[in-house]
Amino acid sequence: MADQDPSAPARFMDLQDPRYAYMFGFLQADGHLARGSGQKGKLTAEVSVRDIDILREFQRLTPYYSSISERTRATNFSESHTSATWNLCSLEVRNTLNKLGLPYGRKSMNIRPPRVDFSRRDYLRGVIDADGSVGYTSTGLPFVSLTTASTALGAYLCHYAKKITGAERTIKRNARDGIYNILYTKEAAQGLAANLYYDGCLGLQRKKDKAAELHRWLRPAEMRVSPPRRRWSPKDDETLLRLNDPAAAAVTLDRTEQSCTMRLWRLRTGKA
Repeated sequence: MADQDPSAPARFMDLQDPRYAYMFGFLQADGHLARGSGQKGKLTAEVSVRDIDILREFQRLTPYYSSISERTRATNFSESHTSATWNLCSLEVRNTLNKLGLPYGRKSMNIRPPRVDFSRRDYLRGVIDADGSVGYTSTGLPFVSLTTASTALGAYLCHYAKKITGAERTIKRNARDGIYNILYTKEAAQGLAANLYYDGCLGLQRKKDKAAELHRWLRPAEMRVSPPRRRWSPKDDETLLRLNDPAAAAVTLDRTEQSCTMRLWRLRTGKA
């Protein structure tokens, strides 16, 4: 789908408009819908004060009264953290967002991509701006990552990124906190960042700047390129179990003996 003219008028929360697709993705990940008595309630989105410009953009894109406030408090990471919060009470806005897939109350495990037509890369950029990271690892490798509790959201990012970069990821919850940590590095990160953070897109300026830096990375000549990962099919598993011999299976399946040994162990212990 072609990107729309950013100057053209759009219906509020038309998710085919890149600006609203981004805004909705950001609010799904980092916004909060709260119910009040009767028809009362509030939509809030809180960010570090350094990112206040994105809230001003949301305010500009919303044709209903809203306000932005600031506060300074102690957190687990800082004794003096200043944040900015966008506040909106319109029932019409809350109903619209709720129907599109922003639940009331706790939502982290329940959010999912919209079930209407939407601008995909802009939606995902909003999600990553809110709950992801873009930059370089401590060892100097470019990366794009997302931390989410939502299976649907994690799986959708993997599906999208594979189409863009060819990199395949299988999501698995972290055993410690049940969260998915999805990571792309090297050329896959470069390709994904270039697709999501295109010129003129709406987004957090600091992450747009980081994404723009990723294209400068060049793979060192001595860094080996890993071959594409081959998934084990049910037929492969059946052959491996029937032969019950990693060396023989390696020849038959055109895999390494080490790979067959590990897979056979996983099948026998129920860890596959």
